Amino acid sequence: AQGTAASRPRRRLRLLHPLDRYVLSEFLRIFVVTSIGFPVLVVMIDLTDNLDTYLNRRLPVADIALSYLYWLPETMFMVLPAAVLFATVFTVGALTRYSETTAAKASGISFYRLVAPVFAGAVLAAGAGLALGELAPETSSRRNEILGEGAAAGQMRSYFVHPADEGIVYKVRFLDADQGTMDAVEVERRGRGPEYPTWVLTAAGARWSPERGSWTLESGAMHVLPDTIGNVAFSFDSAHARALDAPPRDLTEAQRAPEDLNYADLGRYIAALERAGSDADTLRVERMLKIAIPITCIIIVLFGAPLATSSQRGGAAYGVGISLGTTIIFLVLIQLTKAIGGSGLMRPELAAWIPSMIFGVLGLLLLWRVRT
Repeated sequence: AQGTAASRPRRRLRLLHPLDRYVLSEFLRIFVVTSIGFPVLVVMIDLTDNLDTYLNRRLPVADIALSYLYWLPETMFMVLPAAVLFATVFTVGALTRYSETTAAKASGISFYRLVAPVFAGAVLAAGAGLALGELAPETSSRRNEILGEGAAAGQMRSYFVHPADEGIVYKVRFLDADQGTMDAVEVERRGRGPEYPTWVLTAAGARWSPERGSWTLESGAMHVLPDTIGNVAFSFDSAHARALDAPPRDLTEAQRAPEDLNYADLGRYIAALERAGSDADTLRVERMLKIAIPITCIIIVLFGAPLATSSQRGGAAYGVGISLGTTIIFLVLIQLTKAIGGSGLMRPELAAWIPSMIFGVLGLLLLWRVRT
């Protein structure tokens, strides 16, 4: 009984076997170096191209350095699957080249059990990817503030579109936030037939009303289109735009790019666009990629681990070639994913998983064929 009780802790700590610690430490060492090294290389290239621009803006060197520190989460997010692939190929490849895989099999340890710590490391990488996906929009926004990018020119803005609730879209030629006025405003709501008709409203201008907390349209006309033939029109001196309640200074802010929004914010923005009748399929792909890319870190191990067992002849050059080639293919698939999902050929949320599905199927085939 004592022997049985003494053996239980060893079974619970099986993942802490010296071989597991060795494989996991090798994987994490290469993963950390790669996941940081790639972004640093991107930073150096960008700094070489834009240093003169930043210095001409009279930005302090400390602010420039801080801006690139804020940029690291965004750049790391995209390279995590590549970093996992590099770590997997070089870890498993080294075990194969130095006959450690053969020794493990001779000791009764299967290939699947040998690479289990690699999968554990990939799960950690996926968790880091999900965290970076939420952190990157905030740090990128801080970077843009430091560099003075993405801001509107003063308190004026020209030729922009603002989606509002109830499927209403505002198109504005010119906004002066200091004066609280807009020129040449067009408001449109797309309908679904006579019971919920389409209407288009044009106004010479609009003025912000702080008391009401909304805009008042001035000197315009409204066209109601119950069907493709009918057109009911009437003019007005002023109209209350109750769906447009954004203050003037909020409207001067340029729309943030999808990569500058976290998952929840991007979901709210997509909902607003769809209520306004706009196409948001590309943004829906972008939102799902915030989950699909980190999960790919786990799936890529299925592909990289068995492939690395054939690297004993090619050595490090073989590993670098396989990893770089696969990374390029992965990035191309991401762009293909956005094109397919954005064009409506496939449900956007499903299209975002195309790279993961391709590497998952190939990985399972390779894993099935590997000698265990």
